[in-house]
Amino acid sequence: MTERLKTRLGLDYVRSNTLAVKNGKFTGELEGRIVNADGKREALLSARDEIGATKDQIIAVGDGANDLKFMSEAGVSIAYHAKPVLREKATCCFDYVGLDGLLKLYT
Repeated sequence: MTERLKTRLGLDYVRSNTLAVKNGKFTGELEGRIVNADGKREALLSARDEIGATKDQIIAVGDGANDLKFMSEAGVSIAYHAKPVLREKATCCFDYVGLDGLLKLYT
């Protein structure tokens, strides 16, 4: 699913948890490495270093407390329909727009 999402949306980097499937149905279990708060931060830092970006060139989007670590590594952080704890720390909050709001943020 992660690779399909990456291809479909034309994204360069995608990290997500993977739900296990058995007999064509979701089992409720996760497969592989769990993408937790530390994993998200590591993924962001790895991608940043790979492309040679600075903190100020990164926009991070999240919705919950487990996103605080990676969002603190970005120059701009967007709380997307987020929990209050994240809203308090984010640069911007998107409560009434979709992610397409990013396109108009700095234009």
